[in-house]
Amino acid sequence: MKQFIALVVLLCVSVTTSAEDIRHQPLKDLNGYFPFNPPASLEQWEERKEYVRRQILVATGLWPMPTKTPLNPVIHGKIEGDGYTVEKVYFESAPGFFVTGNLYRPKNIQGKVPGVMLAHGHHKDARLDLTAESTLLNLIADGAERFERAGRSTYQSQCRQLARMGCVVWQWDMLGDSDSIQLSRELVHGFAKQRPEMNTTKDWGLFSPQAEVHCQNVMGLQTLNAVRGLDFLLSLPEVDPERVAVTGASGGGTQTMILAAIDDRIKLSFPVVMVSTSMQGGCTCENASLLRVNTGNVEFAALIAPKPQGMNTANDWTKEMATKGFPDLQQLYAAYGKQNNVFLKRGEHFPHNYNAVTRSAFYTFLNKHFKLGYQAPVIEDDFDPLPPEQLSVWDDNHPAPKAADPDFERNLLNWFTEDAEQQLQAVAATSDGLRNVIRPAVEVLIGRSYAKAGEVQWALQDKQDRGDYVKQTGTLINKTHGEEVNVVWVCPNQWNGRVVIWLDDTGKTAVYSDDGSMNPAAMKLVQAGSAVLGADLFNENGEAVKQTRVVANPREFAGYTFGYNHALFAKRVHDVLSIVSFLRHSDSGPCPNAELKSVAIAGWQGTGPIVAAASGLAEDAVDRTAIDTQGFRFGQVLDYRDPMFLPGGAKYLDLPGLIALQAPRPLWLTGESQTPATIKTAYQATSQDDGLVMFNGEAAQQQAAASEWLLE
Repeated sequence: MKQFIALVVLLCVSVTTSAEDIRHQPLKDLNGYFPFNPPASLEQWEERKEYVRRQILVATGLWPMPTKTPLNPVIHGKIEGDGYTVEKVYFESAPGFFVTGNLYRPKNIQGKVPGVMLAHGHHKDARLDLTAESTLLNLIADGAERFERAGRSTYQSQCRQLARMGCVVWQWDMLGDSDSIQLSRELVHGFAKQRPEMNTTKDWGLFSPQAEVHCQNVMGLQTLNAVRGLDFLLSLPEVDPERVAVTGASGGGTQTMILAAIDDRIKLSFPVVMVSTSMQGGCTCENASLLRVNTGNVEFAALIAPKPQGMNTANDWTKEMATKGFPDLQQLYAAYGKQNNVFLKRGEHFPHNYNAVTRSAFYTFLNKHFKLGYQAPVIEDDFDPLPPEQLSVWDDNHPAPKAADPDFERNLLNWFTEDAEQQLQAVAATSDGLRNVIRPAVEVLIGRSYAKAGEVQWALQDKQDRGDYVKQTGTLINKTHGEEVNVVWVCPNQWNGRVVIWLDDTGKTAVYSDDGSMNPAAMKLVQAGSAVLGADLFNENGEAVKQTRVVANPREFAGYTFGYNHALFAKRVHDVLSIVSFLRHSDSGPCPNAELKSVAIAGWQGTGPIVAAASGLAEDAVDRTAIDTQGFRFGQVLDYRDPMFLPGGAKYLDLPGLIALQAPRPLWLTGESQTPATIKTAYQATSQDDGLVMFNGEAAQQQAAASEWLLE
């Protein structure tokens, strides 16, 4: 039988001094290296694929998907072209939030035809813009463009060509671009500094810590617009749902790979000048907290496999794709037996763009896989592009909404907050909802599940016989993740096989002080036969943390740091999971001669929320949990560098949502004026009301009362 330590794990937020812990290395940023390593089997890949897709959805605020309200599409101003038509369109992706663009359709449609979603990048007024003649002539001279007229608008050229090939094309605006004016370009793509008037616990704005803890971000809004745009495209009766493609370049390439990754209705993807193991997208609209932690764009592109996918290289961050990234995608497609479904158009001699050469590659790829019947390669012809005023969706009969309205911004985020709250409250009322919606989301917020806690080993540093018990200090080394936790173990000579995990801000001294005295509550547990463990949870700089580290980017956007790195809060939860994993899986430990019977966790002061997250993820590996919340809520944190800041922490019903994950296991709770409804409902749903104990005594009585309960 396995022998374990029955530990009261007094885990704390004190100093981890070992230089071996990988978490002391410099933070990763968007200019890091992001390789894709295909799993050894398709079974492993399907598991990984599910997690990464979920990570994208959580990061962009789409887990669960916001309620799909009526689109209320307005289609007007039809323009007749040579074999195609152009129409002006706007619809609501959320109430009052307009998506704008142009709809190109072939004339004389018979039967079902393919649909194409066309996203654009950061070119100002992209859909409406006409390239300057001097710029165009240089492009023609370099072979990037072919025609002096058609080359004036690459977007119109592409939409026109696709419509003449028999496709319905939806080309929509990025936020803050062309006719999308409700949020300004300066805010959406140029945000640089926190706005005090938007950094509040109520009626907050984008980029604020409040928006971050609710998973509300520009990338999420753009992704929602793409999903709703696909809803719109598929609502057209002539569009064949089995032949829907998405393409776009640069920032539009980011939108392309993300939509293809999360929405199975996309059957072919062609992201341009964006798929790379290098730079991941520099704009605030291409980044979100949680999004690329332990993943990156090549793996995002892989999520559509084995469906057809093309991409390209240029003289930018994609220039090494032929040797770094694309071979790994080929390996994955080969595992599916679909190696011919992935394609790379080499173009390192061209600058960053979606030029005529690459557009031709897309048409030819689409023609092949959607069986359009055109001779390959497919080449554009010349035409006169429409002037901007003929493409704009707003006119006297269709007046534009108010531009860059702060109240609109606040009200929009309020709608998303209330919609998510309503959905998640219903979810939390059922055990299936907690297990299938909230816990999977929390795995993403923390960046680790208990099943992936890792292989943990014990390294003894000092051992002292204290008569009735043995005190040992040492380090738990997580070999899988390269992390370390310094701990103190107190094991009674007559160990009863029971473990409790107990957290306190003061670290190991919460169990055993430097003067050699023990915490009275911990001593009571030891005297009753339970083992006690205190731990120094991860610290970033060897002293009390007032503000966490951020990457060198001067723009005050949390996503530039926490889109690539775990929050400090999450790292501390990782330490707790490492301890629990060691207890449950190690064949030996500091307490010999008995079998592990139970593991419990208690968390005090600032570690209460950490315990809630760790115990919620650990599920049956933890038998009972005691939590002192001190009334903490993630939704009250107003600094994204606060040590307790957790992206998404408030989205899933805040701290009560984490605590609800304990149901139906026994829970002792203090620090709340009354039992939060979310927690009460969760225990009622499992018919384990008596498993929840609320304590409302004085602070001095709390630990003593908890130790009594833990001994039951």
